[in-house]
Amino acid sequence: MGSLLASTSAKDGFVHLSVNKWDWIMFGLLLVSLMALDLFLHRGHDTPQRSKIVKETLCWVAVALAFGAWIWFRFGGAAAGEYYSGWAIEKSLSVDNVFVWALLLGPSSFAVPLKYQHKVLFWGVFGAIIMRFLFVGAGTTLLEKFWPSVLFMGAFLLWTGIKVFKHDDDEPSEGESRVIQLVRKVVPVSDKLDGAKFFTKVNGKRVATPLVAALIVIELTDVVFAVDSVPAILAVSREPYLVMTSNLFAILGLRSLYFLLAEAKDKLYYLPKALGVVLVFVGAKMVIGHWYHVDTMLSLLVIALILITAVTASLRRNTEQVSIDA
Repeated sequence: MGSLLASTSAKDGFVHLSVNKWDWIMFGLLLVSLMALDLFLHRGHDTPQRSKIVKETLCWVAVALAFGAWIWFRFGGAAAGEYYSGWAIEKSLSVDNVFVWALLLGPSSFAVPLKYQHKVLFWGVFGAIIMRFLFVGAGTTLLEKFWPSVLFMGAFLLWTGIKVFKHDDDEPSEGESRVIQLVRKVVPVSDKLDGAKFFTKVNGKRVATPLVAALIVIELTDVVFAVDSVPAILAVSREPYLVMTSNLFAILGLRSLYFLLAEAKDKLYYLPKALGVVLVFVGAKMVIGHWYHVDTMLSLLVIALILITAVTASLRRNTEQVSIDA
């Protein structure tokens, strides 16, 4: 049944689906339910435990994979391939986002205590979901109406990938520091936290706590990352339903991924450079896509190999470093 609802265009090589309103409604209800469950499970402000974080991360991955299985049943294997490729790209690019969040929330910037970071990240992800709807809608429409835009998107990803590969700075960039300064000028921000509150009163005046400033900066940085990630996903799929679902399921697990990887940044030495290579690959795929379509499963395999190689090389480097220090 599912395969009859999916077709692959001979012109562009991508899957095109007959998605009805109930497919969108089901996804919307599932999305709201998962976010509500996540908010309920983290209603307290306890410091995250590593064992719990690992379990949550695996659960988010399992949910995303299970939805991909539903895509396979509903629309066929080709549609599932594009979904998994889009999810893998967004998940891998999210790692860089996580590292930036760690710097912004850490001692060198807003110094948000670990036990309050989940609240900031939850609403940050909520805003990211809304922005992804806007970005994906605009991106798919632009590609449909003006095909040469794919060349500009591909070239932008190539440039970004090279820039990411060459970037070695471990501190927030000057641009990010200026954003922080701007937020403090526009929004009156207190110097101290008031528990997990976003707003408090100082000398009888209602002011924002550093949590609000941190949230605003996180939302702004996500806009920057969306400019990279949405065109990257459009390189492997042009079907709005597949692009949106894969993108959002990758985003939903960002909070647990953040707590899992934030402290491991130095150990994953080659991963940021691998993300640059991923962007270069999908950018090149996008540029040549009008004339030659790279198989979706091949793209997924290449991305997986790039990330596995980076992680393996990082772990080997850590082992060698320990041996030298000893």
